[in-house]
Amino acid sequence: MEKRTPLYAEHVQAGARMVPFGGYVMPLQYTGIIPEHRAVREAAGLFDLSHMGEFRVSGPGAVQAIDGLVTNDIADLGVGQVRYTPMTYPDGGIVDDLLVYRFADHLMLVVNAANIEKDFDWISKHLPEGVELRDESDATALIAIQGPRAEKILQPLTETDLTGIPYYHFVEGQVAGIGSVISRTGYTGEDGFELYVSAREAPAVWTALREAGAGLVPVGLGARDTLRLEAAYMLYGNDIDATTSPLEAGLGWTVKFGPRDFLGREVMESQKAAGLSRRLVQVEMMDRAIPRPHYTVWAGGEQVGELTSGTFSPTFGRGVGLGYVRAEYAKPGTQLEIEVRGERHPARVVKKPLYRREGAR
Repeated sequence: MEKRTPLYAEHVQAGARMVPFGGYVMPLQYTGIIPEHRAVREAAGLFDLSHMGEFRVSGPGAVQAIDGLVTNDIADLGVGQVRYTPMTYPDGGIVDDLLVYRFADHLMLVVNAANIEKDFDWISKHLPEGVELRDESDATALIAIQGPRAEKILQPLTETDLTGIPYYHFVEGQVAGIGSVISRTGYTGEDGFELYVSAREAPAVWTALREAGAGLVPVGLGARDTLRLEAAYMLYGNDIDATTSPLEAGLGWTVKFGPRDFLGREVMESQKAAGLSRRLVQVEMMDRAIPRPHYTVWAGGEQVGELTSGTFSPTFGRGVGLGYVRAEYAKPGTQLEIEVRGERHPARVVKKPLYRREGAR
């Protein structure tokens, strides 16, 4: 049976179309995917992300223990910093991709909804004595406000100076009088904030934001997918999983070798030395065809890859997708074909990300 987020009643009242996702019943759309997408690009959108998982890791050696499970270096994280990182198996496959928050006395890990149980079990098996792992997912709600007007809409609801929060940093403060972790992060390609609040008080924060924001509209999973695809953000289970390595997925910038050790390091060192046989690319269609996951990718009359995500881009008015192709076809500008319902349609590899907001931090 699917779970409900603390904001389920608000979604139903707003007329959202609800669908199962990651073990939860979530809003797919309210007024429609395209208007919700455009609202985020042009003004601001409000997202319920309470299905995501939150773990607290504490005790002596907590930072070092987690550092050994992820590819990015978190040992040098300062208090108030956030870092994105894959967590990998010994064979280099990706367990999950997550955010690591550094508090003064603990870490908070934000994991994907469908992976909460798997991640918790995996991390538990690798923690030394004295390091405590606690699943706080059910007690925590996550609300995101994303878009060029996000800061102006949120600022009147908090005494925290939002301009003083750099990208991928957070502070603890209040929003609408309610204790919150205010994080300058997001999954849309826009500026914005993610607010971690208690599940019990989430409806009050949601309502305050709805009442405060002229032009702020609730946004469902449909537009979240089109937004993240334009910005080339990967979705676990589609674009990355246990069969893909961070290097293949274009996440080499998150793999910090140096003097540190982490699970999967040897495999990734070998991949780097030998060269990759495939790479994740972003493609755009050259005609009106719409790409979808698992559509095959062709070049020179032979199949050279497969899409992992695909949709219509409201911003660019054409189909866009992500997928793995043989490494020799991964260069931006490479001409490809995508097979759509038995017919091959022209496409090309683009430099990631296709969408990058002006003045990006």
